[in-house]
Amino acid sequence: FEFTMRHLVILLLLSSVCFFALSEVVDNNFSKCKEFFLDTTPPDFTPPAGVSVKPICQCIWDNNDKHIFLYATLYNTTWKIPVYSAYVFRKSKSIGRCDAWYIEPQLDLDPELCMRSQGYGSKIGTNQALNSDYENSGYNKGHLYPVLHTDNHLSMLATSTLTNAAPQNPDFNQKAWLGHEKAVTEDLKSCDEAAYVVTGVVPDTKTIPNKKVTVSKYYWRATCCLKNNQYTGKGYYGPDNNGQVQELTIKQLQDTLSGFYQIQKFIIFPRIPKLNQPKKPRIEFTCN
Repeated sequence: FEFTMRHLVILLLLSSVCFFALSEVVDNNFSKCKEFFLDTTPPDFTPPAGVSVKPICQCIWDNNDKHIFLYATLYNTTWKIPVYSAYVFRKSKSIGRCDAWYIEPQLDLDPELCMRSQGYGSKIGTNQALNSDYENSGYNKGHLYPVLHTDNHLSMLATSTLTNAAPQNPDFNQKAWLGHEKAVTEDLKSCDEAAYVVTGVVPDTKTIPNKKVTVSKYYWRATCCLKNNQYTGKGYYGPDNNGQVQELTIKQLQDTLSGFYQIQKFIIFPRIPKLNQPKKPRIEFTCN
């Protein structure tokens, strides 16, 4: 695995010398939806120079014409894929699935706040992927926040926005990654409270046939929840050399992601909430 990642970085450096130049500061402000991050603190991440990202508070309009925020996404408008999506996992119910596939007008300078169906607006697609980009591409639209981890109808609908998806190998998507999502569901059911999850993708050096949307080379996930008076974190990465999902510590996952982006750090869970338990030893934080 480490051998593969090291050579991937070398290939990217050779293909574009300026691609991994000094990073530029980006406004990583999720002011309207910080509740989807552990201790309301988004991951500490700065993209490579020349790469533009946009924080999105993913929302949908309910039946009373009110917008509801359901999760958060840091979207890469250069590669047309997300960097990550962050959500709160609660014990999932059996939710049906409807792949309506929305777009985000706000990414293309439209004042609309929430996701809309495709066909909305006349200049949509400059800074984001569209359904047509995936047609006959040979790739699935791979969810970061999956339907399997939702617990209500609106959340289920909101996961099917193209800013929450990246081109994913169909075999890996429908087998190893789906199996991983089910295993995470079972694991997080044992949390004492709701769990915090951040799921992202690592871009490949190629695009799907339209030359617009970058293919995802790897998918990753980090989870953190309170179990037995201790915060427990797990990291996941795939596909590995055997086409499976590999389990890592959060620190190993962060080091791997930092190495890929050639940045000093990629901290997924920057802060821990303080717990007031004076009669017990200090609770140790292990989500790192």
